[in-house]
Amino acid sequence: MPRVRAVQIEKTGGPEVLTVADVAAPEPGPGQVLVDVEAAGVNYIDTYRRGGVYPLQLPAVLGSEGAGRVAGFGAGVRGFELGQLVAWKEAPGSYAEQVLVPAAELVPVPEGVDAHTAAAVLLQGLTAHYLCTDTYPVTGGTWALVHAGAGGVGLLLTQMLKLRGAMVLTTTSTPEKAELSRRAGADEVVGYAEATARARELTGGRGVDVVYDSVGKDTFDASLQALRPRGLMVLFGGSSGQVPPFDVQRLNTAGSLFLTRPTLGSYTQTREELLARTEEVFGWIAAGDLDVRVGHTYRLEDVRRAHEDLEGRRTTGKLLLIP
Repeated sequence: MPRVRAVQIEKTGGPEVLTVADVAAPEPGPGQVLVDVEAAGVNYIDTYRRGGVYPLQLPAVLGSEGAGRVAGFGAGVRGFELGQLVAWKEAPGSYAEQVLVPAAELVPVPEGVDAHTAAAVLLQGLTAHYLCTDTYPVTGGTWALVHAGAGGVGLLLTQMLKLRGAMVLTTTSTPEKAELSRRAGADEVVGYAEATARARELTGGRGVDVVYDSVGKDTFDASLQALRPRGLMVLFGGSSGQVPPFDVQRLNTAGSLFLTRPTLGSYTQTREELLARTEEVFGWIAAGDLDVRVGHTYRLEDVRRAHEDLEGRRTTGKLLLIP
């Protein structure tokens, strides 16, 4: 039986539970496409699954995002060709040499976008896209606070906010990260501790219209305090830990604030919506309007270090695993 290399966990825990194993090569069933993986995206959701925050049936191969070449089809698949470059945001088992992707999740990669860029942008790029187009439809004059401005989503979201005419305040943890955020277009960059005060100063004491917070527990309170009355708090991650339960009456006393905890799946519920978002993001890349920063690439054997670097907040841009 053919075998492929993959990153597998047999129990949940820290990065030490990640191992590279030889597993049975996948065979496409109805509606599935077999893909030779050229690059897999490393995302915070992978650490949540590894740690048991999002339960998996074990043993399990981690990873959900990537890009590669079509190697085979199951019954009923139409619209793809052998050797075609494709990408996906959600296919369990993507930390591997081969993966099965539901045809409905697979998107063609256009000319002008390479495999590494496609793998680096799909999940985070589509996240940034829905955050600024639908969760809070940003327009000219909007003031936005983006935490972790030098992270994968942060760099992309900042660029998209500027494309839509917003003014952007970001937070970073080091001078090097601050410079990256400025290059992405941030109007102001501050440390996390200064975010609330600076948000008030820049808006004449009123507060920003929207906060995009992927840090979670450590920044949640300050994020609420940075908002104007009827402003929107968008909590879309928890790199510092999950936000504990809190009294919703705080939203009232802080100025009738809004709070949402969105997820990409809710903003790509149909294939038409998935393709529309993907086409716009890929179009910006091909036109040179969106720069995708790959912070570091790792071989499969170095997957533990990739997770350690990500959770240690030692990274900028996107991390990729290369089979």
